[in-house]
Amino acid sequence: MLTVKTPEEVYALLSDTFAQGPLGVEELPLEQATGRVLSAPVTAQEFVPGFDRSTVDGYAVRASDTFGCSDSLPALLTLQGEILMGEGASMPLSSGECAAVPTGGAIPQGADAAVMIEYTEDYGDGTIGILKSAAPGENLIFKGDDVRPGKTVLPAGRKLTAQDIGALAAMGISRLPVSRRPVVGILSTGDELVPISEIPEEGQIRDANSAMLSALVQEAGGTPIAFGILKDEEPLLRAGLDQALTACDMVLISGGSSVGMKDATCRVLEQQGGILFHGVAMKPGKPTILGLCKGKPVFGLPGHPAAAFFVSELFVRPLIGRLLGRTVRERSIPARLTEAVSANHGRAQYMGVFLTGEADMPQAHPIHSKSGLITSLAGSDGFFCIPRDCEGVPAGEIIRVRLYSVD
Repeated sequence: MLTVKTPEEVYALLSDTFAQGPLGVEELPLEQATGRVLSAPVTAQEFVPGFDRSTVDGYAVRASDTFGCSDSLPALLTLQGEILMGEGASMPLSSGECAAVPTGGAIPQGADAAVMIEYTEDYGDGTIGILKSAAPGENLIFKGDDVRPGKTVLPAGRKLTAQDIGALAAMGISRLPVSRRPVVGILSTGDELVPISEIPEEGQIRDANSAMLSALVQEAGGTPIAFGILKDEEPLLRAGLDQALTACDMVLISGGSSVGMKDATCRVLEQQGGILFHGVAMKPGKPTILGLCKGKPVFGLPGHPAAAFFVSELFVRPLIGRLLGRTVRERSIPARLTEAVSANHGRAQYMGVFLTGEADMPQAHPIHSKSGLITSLAGSDGFFCIPRDCEGVPAGEIIRVRLYSVD
């Protein structure tokens, strides 16, 4: 008989049992760091940009020289020269002078604004007419506006995005310390399982869980290793777990978690280390196991694909995040439920949804799926939870839809 924990108790247990990572640190070239997790904060060592520059094609001016000018009464300034892209601004400007500058070009000393070329006239004799006054700082980016030395640009635990890589490149950072990816072993158990490349005979099914769990581990930032299909025999499971524990930081055993004569996962985990819990008050996924073997987490997941998916989304993904030294962010949005959903199981019930309609209040279409099915969840947008003490949710109710985590 299972002694179950609530999902909230499982989260607390994971937090108390497994320290925030990283498990290790490696240094990578910037071009290989996308999607990796920073193991230390990044602090700027220089000014970005390193010089004052214009954001428009036009003329660098002293703003005070343009005050009060207009189309009918332009400010007349003497052109000191042109500043080319990629060159420094060697000519200082005095009152009554201007310099031609391109977008991104350096601003000469003495100038404190730039005027768009559309608001100027070139009289051809070295005189430029300014037809619109400029405020100090207008159309300029100043040295260090983006980053100054000593500023923390990215915190430790940040999963690096394309925009992060661009900022780091601008700062001249070519190598980064990142968290080592947790290696996650995946074992599938079941006499009925065959590889996905085979055509199942009667009574057999393809091993969909290995591919699904490998994909989820990769999304979460881990490195999956699939150890293949094991028959429901205790010596085989024991040997497979030994092999996975030697090579991996975490192990996922798919199948063999229910209470029954042929289910060996629980017994093997007890022999190899210990069991932290067996059973979660959730639907689907009640017979989930978590063991601690050689100091490493070992999940015994339900064999049913949808159940294995929800358990992994809820618990495996955030644990991989902990081992990386980051916190997985939950992204949820409000949505209106399109039909009533009943629930009277004494367990938190998780149900996938498709979203349609306007972005400000989309419609959530519940997916009625048994835990043994997975294709109904393909293409879905997220899921919602009906609390264990709730008997259902009526049609038209505003619910919180948790979007699948891929950050």
